[in-house]
Amino acid sequence: MRTQLFATALVALMPVAGLAADACTGYGPQTPRDISLKDGVNKRLFTLAPDASQMNLCNIHTHTNAEHKGPGFSVSAGSGESGGWQCNETPELSAAALEDPFDGHGPLGGVKPGDTIEVHWVYSSCDVEPGEGLGSCMSESCANPQLRVESQVFLVVNDPYALDFRTFDYHGKEVGGFYQPDALPTDTGTPVVFAGSTTGPKYTEQQCSPLQVTWSVRPTCAKVDIRSLHAWAEENKFNEHHSHGVRQIVTNPDLLAPIN
Repeated sequence: MRTQLFATALVALMPVAGLAADACTGYGPQTPRDISLKDGVNKRLFTLAPDASQMNLCNIHTHTNAEHKGPGFSVSAGSGESGGWQCNETPELSAAALEDPFDGHGPLGGVKPGDTIEVHWVYSSCDVEPGEGLGSCMSESCANPQLRVESQVFLVVNDPYALDFRTFDYHGKEVGGFYQPDALPTDTGTPVVFAGSTTGPKYTEQQCSPLQVTWSVRPTCAKVDIRSLHAWAEENKFNEHHSHGVRQIVTNPDLLAPIN
């Protein structure tokens, strides 16, 4: 989950010069992580956010390749912001499923069949409406919200019988006074819930994120039709035109919360 918020607050929470360069010090638990591993010893724990149904959806965005590693997405895509993890079924895709109807000019900056994407539905405890960027998740009157991210990893395929990504978009739905997507993915396993941070390639184990986020990550992939992803990229209200890079998984136990 990328962050472009509250620059002054971030500067104030930057690591102190002279500290050991091998890991951030004084920060809360970080994300992404291998959700199959439960251990973590970070002591700056916080109260987990409410269920997504009791919060306002504020943003939807994608990352190319999964930021998290999980049981269904454990194939390494390499290091750096274009690395991350791919769905395990990737090598088994048929030629038809890999055929690119957009000839390399696919949605969100060139996503193509065979790619893995991790999608983040971001929720806020603030009284805000869904909008562009993570700035939409807070306001002048609510500058320190509880944040929650519902995450699903998708394998992009050329298949009209695969999931239609627009099923999970936002079209003005409100339930109990809270803004909600039309639906969230199901049948991909019980989400793994844990305390963490914002993500994105600007952060590493040496440059940590100060923001506190409750994560809910589904453990297996789902296939999504590339044409539906293209349609969403053309019309989404979040102004998302490019899939974002990844932050490499955090492995230092001092930077991870325990998973119950």
